[in-house]
Amino acid sequence: MMLLQIQQLTKYFGAELILSNIKMEIKSKDRIALVGRNGAGKSTLLKIIAGQLSHESGQIVKPKDVTFSYLAQNTGLESTLAIWDEMLSVFEDLRKMETEIRNLELAMSNPVIYENQEQADRLLKEYDKLQVNFKEAGGYQYEADIRSILHGMRFYEQDYQTSISTLSGGQKTRLALAKLLLKKPDILILDEPTNHLDIDTLAWLEQYLQGYEGAILIVSHDRYFLDKVVNQVYELSRHEITNYHGNYSKYLQQKAEIYERDMKRYEKQQDEITKMQDFIQRNLARASTTKRAQSRRKQLEKIQIMDRPNEGEQSANFSFDIERQSGNDVLKIRDASIGYKDQPLATNIAIDIWRGDSVALVGPNGIGKSTLLKTIIQKLQLLSGTIEYGANVTFGYYDQEQAVLSSNKTVLQELWDRYPLKQEKEIRTTLGHFLFSGDDVLKTVSSLSGGEKARLALAILMLEKANVLILDEPTNHLDLDSKEVLENALVDYPGTILFVSHDRYFINRLATKVIELSSNGTTEYLGDYDYYVEKKQEMLELAKLEEEKKTERIMTSTGGKSSFQQDKEAKKLERQRKRRVEEIEVGLHEKEEKVAALEEQLCLPEVFEDHEQVLSINKEIEELKNEIEQLFEEWTELSELLL
Repeated sequence: MMLLQIQQLTKYFGAELILSNIKMEIKSKDRIALVGRNGAGKSTLLKIIAGQLSHESGQIVKPKDVTFSYLAQNTGLESTLAIWDEMLSVFEDLRKMETEIRNLELAMSNPVIYENQEQADRLLKEYDKLQVNFKEAGGYQYEADIRSILHGMRFYEQDYQTSISTLSGGQKTRLALAKLLLKKPDILILDEPTNHLDIDTLAWLEQYLQGYEGAILIVSHDRYFLDKVVNQVYELSRHEITNYHGNYSKYLQQKAEIYERDMKRYEKQQDEITKMQDFIQRNLARASTTKRAQSRRKQLEKIQIMDRPNEGEQSANFSFDIERQSGNDVLKIRDASIGYKDQPLATNIAIDIWRGDSVALVGPNGIGKSTLLKTIIQKLQLLSGTIEYGANVTFGYYDQEQAVLSSNKTVLQELWDRYPLKQEKEIRTTLGHFLFSGDDVLKTVSSLSGGEKARLALAILMLEKANVLILDEPTNHLDLDSKEVLENALVDYPGTILFVSHDRYFINRLATKVIELSSNGTTEYLGDYDYYVEKKQEMLELAKLEEEKKTERIMTSTGGKSSFQQDKEAKKLERQRKRRVEEIEVGLHEKEEKVAALEEQLCLPEVFEDHEQVLSINKEIEELKNEIEQLFEEWTELSELLL
């Protein structure tokens, strides 16, 4: 069923063309991603569809009974009500119907009613009709729906009576999304709904939207999310729109294939034109071949010359380098507690980072990930424990809030004042790599958009040439193309990286290991995001298995009959053991390589002549060998069980 059509829509802001000849269709069950560069007009188009902005020409056609709801970017729910009461307000009609049903039940409980049979029949008929309507409208499940969606958005029963006015901006944004989902419109229009969501909440939202009954139109810079949710992509570029079928990865593939095909056709035509022009030039003046040359010229005049295929809009172009290399061991954290004097956030933190590692730090919102990064770079004080820094370690820090970028200086002045010994030409060239060209460099920093501030912060970071990058949500505010450029630059970076990100595609591309932070410590996973998810699932299955075994033992000891399936348990346990053996083998190989590297360092003249450095390296080798011995013992025990 067709829910909405956009025909030849055009939009200007003043004299500036924003959208031109836009055509779009939304049908039942469509999951559409609207993609394009920052400033391409994505949010503008959503606001026009939602009726919040006008347009100069074209039309939007939809049936009268089609409903839609729109969530603008970073919209927070403003209300003086408690969370539960605000969610109940979505179902005001159902609650009125429920009150009518209760009133009818009260009336029908009065024996006097049945003295007038006609009146009694009328009440019973009205009661039956109301009950049917109530049931069909979801009257018996709306409270369960509220609980389910609030739980998915990480609000629990103890939070229900909390006043919304006391919540943080991120919590209000999540509640605004929750309320919108409860409305269940025919078309759900979402502008960057993944902002302020942690990884677990994102996974829940993906699953929810996959089963959503209506159509979805969504703007998001989260590629992992788009791949999971959408089945169509509309790309806005240079004021125009192009439709692709499939998820985001399929869109990229199709776009590349179309460009390659069009380029081959263009080059073939250019070759033919060149040959014809050459023939005409050589033969037009010769009497014997003039007619043939004139004929070719007529053919050439009739050819509809193709435009060169568009390679896309200009992308940022940068790379990260280092001034000098750090030592092999970069960072060692032991028994650390972080937070604030009156509010510790996480304790028992243990982290080892080695040169060349690319470490993703994950965990729920509010657990202290940003706090840990700031503690490492000594912007915040460590509450307890120790942090040891390796030799020659220099930090480059990217703040997700770009708090340091709020001055009234121009972009050019901001960068040049940080690096006053560089020539203006070099500063301008650097800014050009980050898409600041012409008059863009004369904008004041405080007036920049989120995406522009992010690019300026990355330009500052690039010039620091630090050998350890500490990145707090570096992909926030970046469009999809800029994210890809940043990824490529970080993949080629010769230093060490510790980063916080909710972008799972980014984590998969960059991470060599994942460290999960919780309130009572850290857990290390030697792989990317997908590996981390897989291991977490295995751990949940193992915990479930142990719980079942515990239940089995209790039931056996009390003489009860067990429903536990021994064969299923054995197979699950065997899979867990095999995976653990593989994980240990990877860990053994990595630690043995580190021992070999450290032993090589001991042979260097500048090292063995330094007594303190020799002691430090020998101590580290001893610790690693103890860890290897423990892992080997575990590997031996598991291997024997698998025989």
